[in-house]
Amino acid sequence: MTNDDRVDTTARGGIPILPRILDLPKLLSRKSHFLFGPRQTGKSTLVTRTVPAARVYDLLDSTVYLDLSAHPERLEQDLQPGDRVVVIDEIQQLPALLNEVHRLIEKRSIRFLLTGSSARKLRAGGVNLLGGRARVRHLHPLSFPELGEHFDLFRALHHGLLPSIYFSDDPAADLDAYCGTYLQQEVVAAGATRNVPAFSRFLRVAAQCNGTRVNFTQVANDAQVPRTTIYEYFEILRDTLLLEEVPAWRASRTRKPLVSSKYYLFDVGVVGQLQGRLFRPDTPEMGAALETYIAHELFCHRDYISGQPVQHWRSASGFEVDFLLGEHTAIEVKAKRSVGGHDLRSLHAIGQEQRVKRCLCLSLETRRRRVGDIEILPVGVFLQSLWNGEYA
Repeated sequence: MTNDDRVDTTARGGIPILPRILDLPKLLSRKSHFLFGPRQTGKSTLVTRTVPAARVYDLLDSTVYLDLSAHPERLEQDLQPGDRVVVIDEIQQLPALLNEVHRLIEKRSIRFLLTGSSARKLRAGGVNLLGGRARVRHLHPLSFPELGEHFDLFRALHHGLLPSIYFSDDPAADLDAYCGTYLQQEVVAAGATRNVPAFSRFLRVAAQCNGTRVNFTQVANDAQVPRTTIYEYFEILRDTLLLEEVPAWRASRTRKPLVSSKYYLFDVGVVGQLQGRLFRPDTPEMGAALETYIAHELFCHRDYISGQPVQHWRSASGFEVDFLLGEHTAIEVKAKRSVGGHDLRSLHAIGQEQRVKRCLCLSLETRRRRVGDIEILPVGVFLQSLWNGEYA
């Protein structure tokens, strides 16, 4: 994290100003960057707080959009001698502007921060993300170390980790608004589809598949959409950063692995809202919610710190481990207050492969303990260890 690791108690609209792990000044001191992330993950707040001297162009402002779309040369004309960093917010709204960005990087050595909630229009327009002249980073909903003293596991599971919803005085209503109209409008704005009713049906069916290996034919039947369209819709979710794919670990020696991926929506609160469920303790749904939350922390750690792949394992004989971190740590998630021997069968099986260094079972138990080569960890202990770098 940055040097400013303590929570700023100043609040805007009831939301504490939290330190984020991404250090934008440090990143921009090296190179221009794209910063992608779903809406309301805090991109604009992060920019305002950490690079306040930057010149900012918000392409959701119709005046700014129309001016730059007609006269992209205004970018250079506006530059003052002291300008070193330029922010263009929601760059996917005007992909053609990247030609001028490219020119100014080369001619004036300006560092650009190009934020967006979708890469779909950029790729569809044949844009090559500036040919390596800008790196790509992702901003996720709030993570464990960013929340600090505000972290509450069950609040995270019930309401998710989007800042405005986690700290809302009516998170259920805000989640309903976010999922009911916002996500669908976001997809339409991305130019991905105009059939909002069909996509809305698909989105709720896809939420039921969260954390699973997807049967695309079944999803097509349930959503009343052609199978070919379902593949396109899943691509839309990936392009709009609403879906993460967890590929299968294939290095199993003694047991034949299944090779299909699992998929997770980007926020556990959004999953619960789309599923129409409230994740309560000691229910089957709580296990799926906790697994989705752990996936979120692993994705954040991968994208912010380690770069290590996150995979899963399932053998043809039915053993299944939720996550493989960097191919060296096997992780099984159990939303139980007491883990029994039968809960550890898959970890024993992957341990016999002799390819991983650690086998962890994350649970709601209050103390860490060991059963043979398997370590049973309270969720909070694991999160502290993960972000302290113990699983590198």
